[in-house]
Amino acid sequence: MNKVFMSGNHAFAEAAIRAGCRSYFGYPITPQNELGEYMAEHLPKSGGVFVQSESETAAINMVIGAAAAGARVMTSSSSPGISLKQEGISFLAGFQLPAVIVNVMRGGPGLGNIAPAQGDYFQATRGGGHGDYRTPVFAPGSVQEVADLTRVAFDVADRYRTPVMILGDGMLGQMKEPVEFPDMLVDLPEKEWALRGRGEGASRYMASLILDVMEMERHNWELVRKYQAITKNETLYEGYMLDDAKIVAIAYGTTARIARAAIKRVRKEGVPAGLLRPITLWPFPKEPLQELARRIEDFVVFEMSTGQMVEDVLLSLEGRGRVAFHGRPGGVVPTPVEFSRILYREYQRQVKSEK
Repeated sequence: MNKVFMSGNHAFAEAAIRAGCRSYFGYPITPQNELGEYMAEHLPKSGGVFVQSESETAAINMVIGAAAAGARVMTSSSSPGISLKQEGISFLAGFQLPAVIVNVMRGGPGLGNIAPAQGDYFQATRGGGHGDYRTPVFAPGSVQEVADLTRVAFDVADRYRTPVMILGDGMLGQMKEPVEFPDMLVDLPEKEWALRGRGEGASRYMASLILDVMEMERHNWELVRKYQAITKNETLYEGYMLDDAKIVAIAYGTTARIARAAIKRVRKEGVPAGLLRPITLWPFPKEPLQELARRIEDFVVFEMSTGQMVEDVLLSLEGRGRVAFHGRPGGVVPTPVEFSRILYREYQRQVKSEK
């Protein structure tokens, strides 16, 4: 397929359809409404089912039903809408059911606004709902990556029987860029564990209500082993200008785009800066960061939040290096000039300390 000029929200939907998604359940909320609109128009043409549910809670419970029947299923929302889905996402994890959940983040907390933000990092990477569970979290940085990672998310969800979250934001959802999609998946492997109703397979059942505490403990450790396998096999990141870097920015999604432009600016001024961009926010790229800390002491975390990813950076570094932070929460989008000033300031501080 040739490249097409498409928004991030439309790319989420088109990529999902091409990945074999045939069930979508959602409820409108800005700034992700175009995703649902695209699904409403195009999913039925591919033999799929689109339902605009009566609420976010209803949507996520419809996702549970479709996933239990073996369908590739997606829902999407934005920040406060994702909060309403959290109980259902915990149920998906407890049932060990695959599903893809897209969060096009906006400013908060509360109802907030409809501007781009990254304040849902904790919610996404710490599970968000109740109980001992995690969700793999992908953070695309371009519309092309929206298309690529949406397919990856469905594959990871099926491979590990787990809900998977994709974190975008209002800017990524609304912006348009050239994007090339892979071919349509036609023959997906049968899910032997799926419920089949009456007749063959009718004896199968699924439950997350486990009253025996020892059995519930066994179930939790089974989930832990799955999350360990995900951590080992599915961690993704990108490095930019790291070979000779003496100061490293750490940013994801839209903020990483801005940081990359800032690095280009400060490089012209002699500042050897580089970028580590987590593509999976969970599992977080801990080992690559630790490897950088063997030769680099200064790190700067950029976020459109009050500094949620900073915690994972500090946990990964385990006391090594110096970590600075610069954030713009609530829907304010920083500029490359703003980030370049921070990088220049921190590098000058490094040079002075070495003297």
